[in-house]
Amino acid sequence: MASVASVCEVLQQSAPHQLAEEWDNVGLLVGESSRQVKRLMTCLTITPASAAEAVEEGVQMIITHHPLPFQELRRLTTESTPGRLLLQLIEAGVAIYSSHTAFDSSERGINQQLAEGIGLIQVRPLLPAPGGNDLIGTGRVGELDPPLSLDQLASLVSDFLDTPQVQVVGKTDRQVQRAAVACGSGGGLLEEARKAGCDLLVTGEARFHDCLEAEAAGLAIILAGHFASERFALERLALEIAEKLPGVETFASRRESDPLRWVTNSSGNTG
Repeated sequence: MASVASVCEVLQQSAPHQLAEEWDNVGLLVGESSRQVKRLMTCLTITPASAAEAVEEGVQMIITHHPLPFQELRRLTTESTPGRLLLQLIEAGVAIYSSHTAFDSSERGINQQLAEGIGLIQVRPLLPAPGGNDLIGTGRVGELDPPLSLDQLASLVSDFLDTPQVQVVGKTDRQVQRAAVACGSGGGLLEEARKAGCDLLVTGEARFHDCLEAEAAGLAIILAGHFASERFALERLALEIAEKLPGVETFASRRESDPLRWVTNSSGNTG
């Protein structure tokens, strides 16, 4: 076993809170620092399914990527989904911790893992963090050697993230040599990717008009889905915590899933 405080210390070392965006809500959000943790679960988001799983599995702590609560709560009741989930977990004595954007931007965070996982080399932050450390910051940019076609890279992204489909903007035969990555909702970094001389941005999701703007500017995009672009790192995080705290049984949620589903038009009628 380990204390909640000990788990927080391990997470703080790998994703310091000061890396989080100002609007974010990170750190220990619910729970007592002195409470002992025997079982711990990681997840991308606390949902009714993952909250029920935590309670049924008897965990004492959840490491969630997306904070709960995320926004300020004026009241804590069962009339809202965040309220119901928080009350359920508080009643069960489950602590909640989130690193969110600190984990996105850290030296070995989600964006670094994603960049390396799809084969980028000479990886560096797309927007370096203040302070002179060139290993941390928002997003990542790197090179492909040799260059790959958009179609080939889309297949690599799909394989690495274990997702059957990705969306692309751009001609599939165009060559990609320099690419940027931004997990989750990274469409807002399209202009930064263009300024960095990138041929492509890999992200989870982007707005329709951002995609049109990128197409007009000659910047390709691979949209892997918000869930897929981040969930893999929470599975890896569970293994990392298990190595650093061998007395704590750690696992990634087995019940959470992408809320978005692809539906094939079996009738063949697209009109």
